[in-house]
Amino acid sequence: MTITPANEAVVAGGYSRWGGFAKRGYENVLFYVLLFLFPLSCLVWSLVAAALYPLLPRRIGQPIGQLLIMSGFRYYLWVMRTARVATFDLTVLDTLRDKGPLVIISNHPTLLDAVLIASRLPHVVCTAKAALLNSVLIGALARLGGYIRNDSPAHVIRESVRQLKVGRQLLIFPEGTRTRSGDMDSFMRGFALIAKRAEVPVFPVFIETNSAFLGKGWPLLKKPDFPLRYKARLGPAVMVESPQASVEELQQWYRGEFAVKNS
Repeated sequence: MTITPANEAVVAGGYSRWGGFAKRGYENVLFYVLLFLFPLSCLVWSLVAAALYPLLPRRIGQPIGQLLIMSGFRYYLWVMRTARVATFDLTVLDTLRDKGPLVIISNHPTLLDAVLIASRLPHVVCTAKAALLNSVLIGALARLGGYIRNDSPAHVIRESVRQLKVGRQLLIFPEGTRTRSGDMDSFMRGFALIAKRAEVPVFPVFIETNSAFLGKGWPLLKKPDFPLRYKARLGPAVMVESPQASVEELQQWYRGEFAVKNS
C-alpha cells in the first residue's frame, strides 16, 4: 500500500485514540489502587498504634503517634507524586516546625487537607469527630497521637490548651466543614479562644488546588482529572488579644487570598 499523507493521518489518529484509551485505562486502575491503598495503610498503622496505646504513658505515646501519622501521610503523598497523579508544593509548612507551640488554621477544600498539613509537621494534633476516633481504620492511631474529640466545646478548649502547653501544634479548620468553592463560611471563634488562653500565635494556611476532588459533594469513587495540584501558602502570625477582632482579621486575610486565586 502506498503511504500517502492521508494514510499517515489515519494511522496517527488510530495510534492517538489507542494511546488515549490506554492512558485512561491506566489512570482508572491507578486511581482505584491509590484509593484502596490509603485505608489499607491507615489500618496497618492503626494496628501498630492499638498495640502501643495501652502500653505507653501519654507523654511518650502521643509524640510517637504524631510521628507515625506524619510518616504515614508523607509516604502516601510520596506514592501519589511518584505515580505522577499529583504534585505538592508544601515546603512553606516546614517553616512552622521549629516555631514551638502554635495554632494552625486552614481553609478546607478537600478531605486531603489534614493529610497535606500533618505530612510536614511531626508534632501536630487535630480536633476530630468522635466517629473518626472510634473508627477501625484510623481510630487507634488518632487516639495514640492525642487527637482531640470535638463533641464537647469545653473539652476541646481544655485539651487543646493542655496540648499546646506541652509543646504541640494544633490544627483547626475554623469553618467546621469543608470550604465551598470560591469562598469560605464564617469562622467559629474557638481557635482564637484557645490561642489566647494558651498565649500562642495563630498561623493561617491557605491551600490551593486545581481540582474539586474530595471536596464537598464529590462522590468518593469518582476519578478526577490528573495531575492534581496542591499548594500551601502561609499568612502572617496573629497574636490574639480580642478573639472576635482576630477572627475578623483572619477572615479578611482569607478573602484576599481567594481574590488572588480567582483573579
